[in-house]
Amino acid sequence: MSTATSTRSKTADQTSDQPTEHAADSHDLIRVHGARENNLQDVSVEIPKRRLTVFTGVSGSGKSSLVFDTVAAESQRLINETYSAFLQGFMPSLDRPDVDLLDGLTTAIVVDQERLGANPRSTVGTVTDANAILRVLFSRFGEPYVGPSTAFSFNIPARKASGVMTSATGEKTVVRNAVYHGGMCPRCEGRGSVSDLDLAEIIDESKSLLEGAIKVPGYTADGWMVKGFAESGLFDGNTPIRDFTDQERADLLYKEQTKIKIAGINMTYEGLIPKIQKSMLSKDLDSLQPHIRAFVERAAVFTTCPECGGTRLSESARSAKIRGVNIADLCAMQITDLAAWIRELDDPAMAPVVKALGDNLAAFVELGLGYLSLERPSGTLSGGEAQRIKMLRHLGSSLTDVTYVFDEPTIGLHPHDIQRMNDLLVRLRDKGNTVLVVEHKPETIAIADHVVDLGPGAGTAGGTICFEGTVDGLRSSDTVTGRHLDDRAALKDEVRKPTGALEIRGATANNLQSVDVDVPLGALVVVTGVAGSGKSSLIHGSVAGREGVVSIDQGAIRGSRRSNPATYTGLLEPVRKAFAKANGVKPALFSANSEGACPTCNGNGMIYTELSFMETVSTPCEDCGGKRFQAAVLEYTLGGRDISEVLAMPVSEAVEFFGSGEARIPAAHAIVERLADVGLGYLTLGQPLTTLSGGERQRLKLATHLGDKGGVYILDEPTSGLHLADVQQLLGLLDRLVDSGRSVIVIEHHQAVMAHADWIIDLGPGAGHDGGRVVFEGTPADLVAQRSTLTGEHLAQYVGA
Repeated sequence: MSTATSTRSKTADQTSDQPTEHAADSHDLIRVHGARENNLQDVSVEIPKRRLTVFTGVSGSGKSSLVFDTVAAESQRLINETYSAFLQGFMPSLDRPDVDLLDGLTTAIVVDQERLGANPRSTVGTVTDANAILRVLFSRFGEPYVGPSTAFSFNIPARKASGVMTSATGEKTVVRNAVYHGGMCPRCEGRGSVSDLDLAEIIDESKSLLEGAIKVPGYTADGWMVKGFAESGLFDGNTPIRDFTDQERADLLYKEQTKIKIAGINMTYEGLIPKIQKSMLSKDLDSLQPHIRAFVERAAVFTTCPECGGTRLSESARSAKIRGVNIADLCAMQITDLAAWIRELDDPAMAPVVKALGDNLAAFVELGLGYLSLERPSGTLSGGEAQRIKMLRHLGSSLTDVTYVFDEPTIGLHPHDIQRMNDLLVRLRDKGNTVLVVEHKPETIAIADHVVDLGPGAGTAGGTICFEGTVDGLRSSDTVTGRHLDDRAALKDEVRKPTGALEIRGATANNLQSVDVDVPLGALVVVTGVAGSGKSSLIHGSVAGREGVVSIDQGAIRGSRRSNPATYTGLLEPVRKAFAKANGVKPALFSANSEGACPTCNGNGMIYTELSFMETVSTPCEDCGGKRFQAAVLEYTLGGRDISEVLAMPVSEAVEFFGSGEARIPAAHAIVERLADVGLGYLTLGQPLTTLSGGERQRLKLATHLGDKGGVYILDEPTSGLHLADVQQLLGLLDRLVDSGRSVIVIEHHQAVMAHADWIIDLGPGAGHDGGRVVFEGTPADLVAQRSTLTGEHLAQYVGA
């Protein structure tokens, strides 16, 4: 063979060994150009695919607007467009984000902090697949046999029917006593609790119906609801309730639905008790309006159902057992114990069901939720727990090249648990997925492949990219996040001396094991411990209900686009009255939700045109120019400003405006000062709540409750959604509260708050039945010196001891 031939052959071999570039491999970036959602200011950024990217920045800087409202929203909108117009008609209509170009998107799966539904029949077991698999297990292998899987569901009642049944094809069949299996307890209807009513809170015996004897919200003496009772003909509406006969009292309170005539109109009459049971008492407390919730808490005493013992299941469902245990017993077990019980089932016939359930429960444990039980109501889960529950279905997924979007996945986690969450995020990335995380915790920022820092400030002062690159690059950058990334709070040289103590004796709520502890007064007390150790059970269960105690929980602020800081905090009320007094007109004119609203847009400021399955088109109202008020209302001024100009003010300007001169309103000034104290000076008074970030909502809620009268404040994880720089401002606020003579109890995992405390109560040592005990109480310095608990170890590392 010639030399030339040999050379050609060698070159061909070398070429074949080298990987050829494919055009598809060039699509390795998600490109965003000209994003303007909310406060984003023409943001352009390139996000690497199949990498872990963390988005940082102060609260309100635009992180969620970029990640959730732009990238994830457009991905979901494009997926919806792949369905037929018929199916899109049943789906929520998603607007196209305000962005010039989005390229390289993949399917987005959003795992956010939204609380799980507060339906009274919703539990941890029903929102995951665990209960469904357990029902299949008992329907096949439970002894005695009681029916199919529906026979073990507390959401389905058992029914018996007779009559003519018509099929879809029109075929008729006569059925006699046909049984439809269900596992719902008939007494409590699957809720696990029944309510006893305090009649003294429902009716005033000394008054007649027309004098306002019914004390239930909405039942005013001159209203239609009371008129239905008073003119029913069953009793005299002018007679005091105490003078009713036994029959009249029974008719008023308990009569079943009956047809009657009122003013010649056929109506259905129903007693007061069954009426309010359906409209108020059967609903979950968290889903009720505040004034109705307050009434229900006064009037109703919820006790465990005597028939099912709180298990929600009928006697038939509880009679079927596997190895001497029924399905209710398993649902009451801590998940770690349930997983161990399932592993002991070695019957080959059960193998498929046992494996599916075992994998499901193993995911709970892996996510640090092994301390929960399947019967736990979903409405009682914290935002962090709810987010991890949503992660369950994604852990074992075989999908790759998916974009996972997380909103502060470490929220509610002890430093000990954060490492486990970080490992899960890395595993999702290593399977070939793009992982986008909005996060403030330095431990999670540290594992990022790529960091995008937004800012430099919040609101209108933010919305720009301050840094893109590696974690080391962020650390050396001169951004707010870069400067604070390595912040470490120092232990106090001196701690405050308590002025007294709140005694807690024999606390047994949830997993607490007869806890005795004294909570110091006149100091900053931090209650800590791993997730599920019993912190909230101890404080909310034993302290929150006492007189003079103001409790600020993690519950999310809910509001429509009509709600804003002025309406939520109660600021608008004194402002409307001041405008009315200064101009000699009605206060209702100065509300965009009342008489002053622009009639064209109904006070929205925007005209929304819904186009069926296509995106809703929104345009500024031409009549009011987006100001939401009638032109005549804007002619009235206070301190030289009309009502729309006042609502457009940032809080920092409003502090000065309401503090002096013609517009001096002490009540309004006190509210805006509290908003400024919690770091919301940049927010405008009329900014819709729907545009606020999680951290901003948390601080808005805190500012509102700071006006409540009380000597003891309970704050449940106030650092949620706060940037490292914002935590320092929060600590200053807590100090001012204590220095003003109040006692502050904080349930918290953040080490900076622990280090700043005067006293620490640490619960543990583990979660669920492995916790529920006080493992340390003392000063932060003692906790660091002893390092006797997990918290002590992590706090010592944090402060560099």
